[in-house]
Amino acid sequence: MPNERFQFSGSDGSELAATLDLPDSEPVAYALFAHCFTCGKDVLAARRIAAGLTARGIAVLRFDFTGLGASEGEFANSTFSSNIADLVLAANHLRQTRKAPSLLIGHSLGGAAILAAAAQIPEAKAVATIAAPSDPAHVTHLFADRIADIRAQGTVEVSLAGRPFHIKREFLDDIAEHNLMGQVAELRKALLILHSPTDDTVGIDNATRIFIAAKHPKSFISLSGADHLLSQKRDTDYVAEVIASWAQRYLEPAPIGPTEDTGSRDVVVQETRRSKFQQTVTVGPHRLTADEPISAGGDDTGPGPYDFLLAALGACTSMTMRMYAERKALPLDRVTVTLRHRKVHAEDCAECETKTGMLDQIEREIAMEGALDPEQHRKLMEIADKCPVHRTLTSEIRIATRAVNR
Repeated sequence: MPNERFQFSGSDGSELAATLDLPDSEPVAYALFAHCFTCGKDVLAARRIAAGLTARGIAVLRFDFTGLGASEGEFANSTFSSNIADLVLAANHLRQTRKAPSLLIGHSLGGAAILAAAAQIPEAKAVATIAAPSDPAHVTHLFADRIADIRAQGTVEVSLAGRPFHIKREFLDDIAEHNLMGQVAELRKALLILHSPTDDTVGIDNATRIFIAAKHPKSFISLSGADHLLSQKRDTDYVAEVIASWAQRYLEPAPIGPTEDTGSRDVVVQETRRSKFQQTVTVGPHRLTADEPISAGGDDTGPGPYDFLLAALGACTSMTMRMYAERKALPLDRVTVTLRHRKVHAEDCAECETKTGMLDQIEREIAMEGALDPEQHRKLMEIADKCPVHRTLTSEIRIATRAVNR
């Protein structure tokens, strides 16, 4: 995915390293992502979720908090409050250089921080948390055996995920002062909570407390079988898909103005280079993902080429039948078209001109609901064969191909 790397000034004046992941065309929305405690913007979960969101048209800004990754400053000098302030500054940077984030996402302690920062980012319409604690002080269980030493000595080195970090007394004092549930109760933004019931780092009871404290609209998704860091790609892919689908209800859609040309529009298909076959399909303001199934060597992240072909025929069939039913005032309640594609032996097709080798065969089943009499039913079946895509597929087609320089 294309991205921009830059720095912006944090709350203590340190330069914070950031990455803005961008879709291949104009973003439909911007998101701000807060990573987990002591992680960084390039942690596997953050990168994979960002990739999944950009594939669905959402740009994602992720950055390293003070003293982490490529950011300046000392981690020991950071606090939960400074993380919140840095998130607000990151949103400000997006507002000034691109567009303010309308979607906020936080993982683990980053989820708690994004909940606390949300009120200071007015353009944000939707907030998603992943494995977030209901109390930022929950993080102290990672170094519970050293808390007394931190209180006594002021600063102590602790080991977190096998790496040394200095924790100060000020950090403990700061997280103890935050009433996160009070802020959640006043969130006034759509909230999606994603949490694994088997998370042994931040228990599922944290998700319950956040959900109870929040007002509607709120949703909960169980990440069954996932670990706290979402180390499995299938889990991060699922999280990205769920967040993107859920957020569409709350994010402002890209403006679609009237056009003079009401005919066909360009369909642009471009490799994402995130996997062997994955493609981004752009049709006007609409973005789709195409791929091959796993059996064909793909990752099955989207419909395959023949799936799109069948979808085109099925949609055209149903729409044509609907137009006819409306025009003739027929009692047609719903049309369902089921299609499949397979290869057949030409010798088995009595009505086909080709008599040798294999042929492509599309099987189409049409179910109609409504109080239709036999004649109305027959006429609608006749109309189905007159849909424009059907006629295109059964007529001579010329595909004119030329190379262009980019």
